[in-house]
Parts: sequence; C-alpha cells; structure tokens
Amino acid sequence: MARTKEFDPEAALQAALELFWRRGYEATSMADLVDHLGIGRASIYATFGNKHELYLKALERYQERLPDLLGELSQPGPVLPAVRALVRRYADEATAENLRLNGCFITNTAAELAPHDPAAARQVERNWDHLETVLHSGLVRARAQGELPEDRDPLTLARMLLVLLQGLKVVGKASPDPARVRDAAEQALALLD
Repeated sequence: MARTKEFDPEAALQAALELFWRRGYEATSMADLVDHLGIGRASIYATFGNKHELYLKALERYQERLPDLLGELSQPGPVLPAVRALVRRYADEATAENLRLNGCFITNTAAELAPHDPAAARQVERNWDHLETVLHSGLVRARAQGELPEDRDPLTLARMLLVLLQGLKVVGKASPDPARVRDAAEQALALLD
C-alpha cells in the first residue's frame, strides 16, 4: 500500500521558491532545502526530482504568479498610461526595501544560470519573449491610436523597455540609491513622447 504524502507539495514548492529566490541556485544545497522545507530528502526527490528540477519548478511557479501584463496593456482606451504605470511599478518594486533584496527571480536566474543551463535559459527567454510581445502589442496599438509618434518603432521600443525593466531589477537590488532607478525609468519613458 502506497504511503500518503505527509506534507503539502504546493506549500513545499512555495517554500523552495522563496529559498532559491533569496539565496540563488548554487548557494542552496539539498541540506538547505531539507531544513527549509521540513521534509526528507527522499520526499523531495520523489515529489520534485533533483535540486535542478525543483529549481525549474519553482521558477515556473514564480512565473505563473506574475501580474497579468497582457490584461493591463489591453484595456480599452489609451495604452501609454498603462505602459508608464508598468515601468514605474517595476522601478518602485526594484527600490522597495522588502522587495529589493531578493530582486527578480527571473533576472537572478538569467544572471546565475542561463549562460550555462539551457533549461533555465529557455524559461528566462520564454518570460522575456512574453513581456516583449505584450509591450510590442501595446505599443503598436498606441501608435495606431495616435499616442505614439509615427517615427517610433514599437518593436524597438518594446525591446528597450524589456532591457530597462530587467536592468531596473538588477540595479535596484545592488544600489541603495532609489533615485538611480527612478531617474533611469523616467528618462526611458521620455522616449515614448
């Protein structure tokens, strides 16, 4: 007769996400996971696979819980106010004390694992492709509605904003000066005028 799990896999996955997000992949050992999750090594392997598989599942969970940017940028009416609000929200989150120290889990993964881990790189690229597509669609609509000058290329602007948003998270995590992040965000937003 199979034993029933004596822990909640969803809660364990969330706990793993929080530990990986705070410490990174390399700095988190299986012993750390056992201690933090409060479950045995065998249960971790049986439920999630090895440390790498658990990390990728945690990264997927993180991405599932991100705000619905498509919904935000596809509301009827002007688009640029929503784009500006999105960029400013990223800047605020990058400098908020309670969020700043962990940074963005996707950006952290891009820096730590993506250069040498194809599975992690695919997840990062999928996230970035989605963000770029959402921004591009919104900016195409903004140009069609006359909010964005005709000489502005929506795809190039979407790519610039994607790089800016990721950069805000990196600089916000490392810099104690919130003006650095906010000034960069506002300067980038001036390109939309």
